[in-house]
Amino acid sequence: MTSEIHAHEVDVEGDFEDEFDSPSENHRMAAHHFSEAAKEHELAADAYDAGDQTASELHSFKAYRHQLNAVQYSEIAVMEAFELNEINEI
Repeated sequence: MTSEIHAHEVDVEGDFEDEFDSPSENHRMAAHHFSEAAKEHELAADAYDAGDQTASELHSFKAYRHQLNAVQYSEIAVMEAFELNEINEI
């Protein structure tokens, strides 16, 4: 009976094994979001030059959101790549 998995228990190795991304995947996602942020900043600048304040603000907001996502993916990649004691040694 001890080998049975109860409904409230979670088999981390089986249930969530595919849920975790590798550091390389997180770096790639960070790069993607930084790239998208740059594109949105260009669109915001073009809209501003064209006198479209609403579009400029919308693209600025999208750029900011991509930047936040990029930084988050970067942080996750670093945290997953190094153990806490390894970071202290750097």
